[in-house]
Amino acid sequence: MVSDHALALSLLSPKAVRARTRVLYDAGLDGGLNHFRVHPEKLAAVADYVVETTRLNYPTLDIPFHARWRHFMAGGQNLWAEIDGATQWESQAQRGRAAYDLAICSVLLDAGAGAAWSYRDHKTGLVFSRSEGLGIASLRMFEAGVFSADPLDPLRVDGVKLANLTTADLAKGFQVADDNPLVGLEGRLNLLRRLGETVRANHMVFASKDRPRPGGLFDYLSAQAQAQTNGKEKTLPASAILESLLLHFGVIWPGRTRIGRVSLGDCWKHPLVKTSDATNGLVPFHKLSQWMAYSLIEPLQWSGLEVTNIDGLTGLPEYRNGGLFLDGGVISLRDKGDAAIDHEPGSLLVVEWRALTVALLDNTAVKVRQLLGMDATSLPLAKVLEGGTWAAGRRIARDNRTGGGPPLSIISDGTVF
Repeated sequence: MVSDHALALSLLSPKAVRARTRVLYDAGLDGGLNHFRVHPEKLAAVADYVVETTRLNYPTLDIPFHARWRHFMAGGQNLWAEIDGATQWESQAQRGRAAYDLAICSVLLDAGAGAAWSYRDHKTGLVFSRSEGLGIASLRMFEAGVFSADPLDPLRVDGVKLANLTTADLAKGFQVADDNPLVGLEGRLNLLRRLGETVRANHMVFASKDRPRPGGLFDYLSAQAQAQTNGKEKTLPASAILESLLLHFGVIWPGRTRIGRVSLGDCWKHPLVKTSDATNGLVPFHKLSQWMAYSLIEPLQWSGLEVTNIDGLTGLPEYRNGGLFLDGGVISLRDKGDAAIDHEPGSLLVVEWRALTVALLDNTAVKVRQLLGMDATSLPLAKVLEGGTWAAGRRIARDNRTGGGPPLSIISDGTVF
C-alpha cells in the first residue's frame, strides 16, 4: 500500500500537473465542466494568432525561454547583463548563486500587480507596469542590497535578511503609495519572510558553500547533476529543478492543502478528479514554482551544465495564457455573468480555467511547431510560451478591453497569479 507521504510527493511534479489537468480538459470536451465549454475547432485560429505574434516579437525566430530574465529589459537595455558584466565574479558558482538569488526572489514577487500600479525606473527614466515593472523593481532592490545582510556584498540574498523584511522595505522598493497601490503587498512580504526562514533551516540545500541563501540551490542542483552523470558532462532534467523547488520551498505557501506534513502549494480541489486515495479531488498547478523553474534553467546553462527535457515542465496556468483561450473562443463561459464578478483562486471556475489552460498550451504548441516547421527540440514549450502564447494573451486582451486586463477577475493575495 502506498503511503500518504508518497502520494503527496507524487503531486509535486509536472507529470502530475499534466495528468490531472488533462482529466478536466477531457471532461470539458465531453461537456462535463461546471463553468466552461470547450471549442477545439477554434484552436487553429488561435495557433495562427500565436505564430503571428511570435513573428512580430522575434522575426528571426531566435526565441529565448519564457523566464524572468526577459523582464529585466528596459528600453532595449538588458539590466541584468549590465550588472553581470560590471561585476568581478570570483567564480561561476558565485555568479550562479547571485543569479539564483535574484530569480527566486523576483519570481516570488511576480504575482499580479493590479492595473493601478506602476514603477518608475530612475536610472532609465522609464515607467513600467505589471510583470515588467515588478521585475525591474525587484532587480533594482537586489542591486541596491535590499535583500543582503552584508553591506559590502549587495548582490546576494540572505535568509536572515529575508526573514526580517518589513512592509516598509517592500513598499519603498515598489514605490507603493496611496495613488500607486500594489495588489497583495502583504502576501508577497510573507512569502519572502517564509522563504528566509526556510533557507535558514535547511543548510544541506541552501548553505553547502555559503551562508544560508536561496542561491544555495544552485550548488545543490549542480551537485545533483554531477552525481547523476558520474563525473561526465553535467546534465539535469528540467523536472528535477521543479521537484526540488516544490520539495524544499513547499512550506512557504500560505494555508494551502496538505497531505500529512507535505504542503502541496498551488494545488486545489475539483470533484471530477477522482482517485481512491488521499489525493482524491486534488489538481496541482504549481504555477509560480514552474515559472521559477523556467527562470533557473539559464544560470545553470551559463555555468556549463546541460538542462535536458525542458518540455517535461508544463505551460503556465495564469491569466495571460488562460485569457488567450477565453478571448480566442477556444473556451467559453457557460454563464456569461461570471465575467462580471470576482473569483477566488480555489473556486471551481478558476480551477477549470487553469486546467484547460495547461492542456490547451500543450495542444497549441503542437500546432505552432507545425506552422513554423519546427519540432520540440528547436521550439520547446518554454519558447512557445515566450514567443508566444503569453504575449498573444496580452495582445488580444489589449484589443478586447481598455487597459488590457484579463477576461476574468481573480481575487489575488500575491501568491498565486
